[in-house]
Formats: sequence, C-alpha cells, structure tokens
Amino acid sequence: MRSFSKGSFCQCLPHTQETHQNVTVNHRAMGIWLNESSIDGFILLGIFSQSQTDLLLFSVVMLVFTVALCGNVLLILLIYTDPRLHTPMYFFLSQLSLMDLMLVCNIVPKMAVNFLSGRKSISFAGCGIQIGFFVSLVGSEGLLLGLMAYDRYVAISHPLHYPILMSQRVCLQIAGSSWAFGILDGIIQMVAAMSLPYCGSRYVDHFFCEVPALLKLACADTSLFDTLLFACCVFMLLLPFSIIVTSYARILGAVLRMHSAQSRKKALATCSSHLTTVSLFYGAAMFIYLRPRRYRAPSHDKVVSIFYTVLTPMLNPLIYSLRNREVMGALRKGLDRCKVGSQH
Repeated sequence: MRSFSKGSFCQCLPHTQETHQNVTVNHRAMGIWLNESSIDGFILLGIFSQSQTDLLLFSVVMLVFTVALCGNVLLILLIYTDPRLHTPMYFFLSQLSLMDLMLVCNIVPKMAVNFLSGRKSISFAGCGIQIGFFVSLVGSEGLLLGLMAYDRYVAISHPLHYPILMSQRVCLQIAGSSWAFGILDGIIQMVAAMSLPYCGSRYVDHFFCEVPALLKLACADTSLFDTLLFACCVFMLLLPFSIIVTSYARILGAVLRMHSAQSRKKALATCSSHLTTVSLFYGAAMFIYLRPRRYRAPSHDKVVSIFYTVLTPMLNPLIYSLRNREVMGALRKGLDRCKVGSQH
C-alpha cells in the first residue's frame, strides 16, 4: 500500500478546497438559473392596455369567450342526447367542440385574470402546461378538420358506401388518431421548450405562452428547435390542409354533376360552412408558424392568435348549428322538453 507523507497530504488539501469551491459556485449558478427560469416564471405583456379602447376590446373578447363556452357546451349536449344526431359528422363535430372548449379555457381565463389583476405573471410550470395543452389542442383540431373534409367527401361522392366506409370503428380511429398525434406534438414541443435555459429577459410579448414568443427569450442556440417546430407544423398543418383541398376539389366535381338542384344546394351549404371555419383556423395558424422569423412581429402575432384561440371556437358552434336543420330541431326538442318539465 502506498504511504503519504505529511507534505503530500498538505498538497492535496488545497485541491480539495478548490474542488469544494467549484461545486459551491456551480450550485449557486444552478440556483440562479432555477430562480430566473422556474421559480420567478415569466411576465406576459398581454394584448390590452388600460385605455378606454382596450377596455372595450377586452369586453368584446370576454363576450366572444362566453358565447364560445356556452355554444360548444350546448352543442356537445345536443349531440350526445339526441339520437338523430348520432351520425359520423356530428360525432366529429362533438370532438371539435370539445377541443374548442378546452382551447378557450386554456387561454382566456388566465389572460383575463392577468389583465384585471395587473400582475401579468405566469409560473414556469404553468407556462409549460399552457404550451402543452395549446399545441396539443391546435394540432388535434388541425388534423380533425382535415379528416372531417374526407368524411364530407365520402358522404357526397359515395353515399351508398358511406355507412361502411365511415363505420363506428373507423370514426373512433379517426378521432383517436387526431387526439393522439396532437398530444404527441404537444408533449414534444413542451419538453423541448421547457428544456431551454431562460437566463435573460422574462417578458413574453404575448397574451399567453406561445412557443415562437418564448424562444426569443432563450439564451441558447434554438436553430435545432426551430427546425423541429417547422417539421411539426408541416405535418400538423400542411398535411391536413392538403387533404382538405383535395377532398373539396373532388366534392365540387361531384356536386356539379348532381342533377337535383336541392341536393346540390344542400351539399354546398354544408361544405361552405366547413370551409369558413377551415379558412379562419388554417389561415391564422399558418401565418404564425410557417412564416420566416425575419417577417414576424409581436403585434401581428398577438392579433392573429385571437382568431384561432377565441374567434374560431365561437364560430364553430354558430356555423354548424344556425345553418343546420337537424341541430336546430334537436335544440327546439330540448327546449320543449324543458318547458314540459317546468310545467309539471
């Protein structure tokens, strides 16, 4: 066994003290990073100021949120309680309403609390959760809208084979795959965004935690994450959008070949309402996520984000219910049932 002299032992002592100091410094640095990124969280600058005009706009947004909340809840209840609405189209519509309901509840309440209280803060964990839910729901809705276009194509172009091609099992697989891919996309982006170090400014120039706005605060190279984000958006936006374009091109051809003017009018009415929702949703989402970084402006992003976080969830139940005789019939039937119940 090797023996140590007193001198050699004394030479080892300064090295041990230096190592201890380095560990202490590293712990302090880690503590500073944790304090800045996870404990303090972020400050959401929001979209509204305290001016009279912005107070009016905030009231309008809250009104839209209330309509979206009530409309989607009512539509889900009607679809699940009325047997006449137990068809593939209305099943997909109930899933769309559920996604819209979760989306507005993920964004608007926190924005309202921050605006009314004046604090504007969000914790690091809260920001990650908001990103996860937001990306999952937007991705799921984008895929579902594409698959709903395929459903309309089968219903109009192949009506005799529709019950077989769109069986209950197929409908569940379509809805399940939309949710699964959306949730997977949300988890990937949430983990990647929350793994970056945020040691600079804590001010997010947005009214919620959106990935492009958050990446500007990262004190690390985000080029790899930008590539990942672009690839996810191509899959979750451009792929379903191409399905929609193809489906509606075929639908238009099938509608023009119809001999019955009434059938042609009904088919165009159904598809035009779907196309209105699709245009708002995909137009806003592509503007935010598929635009080159040098053309991005926070003021533009915040306004456009209102379209697919608040406005589209309000329009979906209105478009699909007010222009649909089956839904309006189910609503009248439900109101009559409530009247009879109140009289007894």
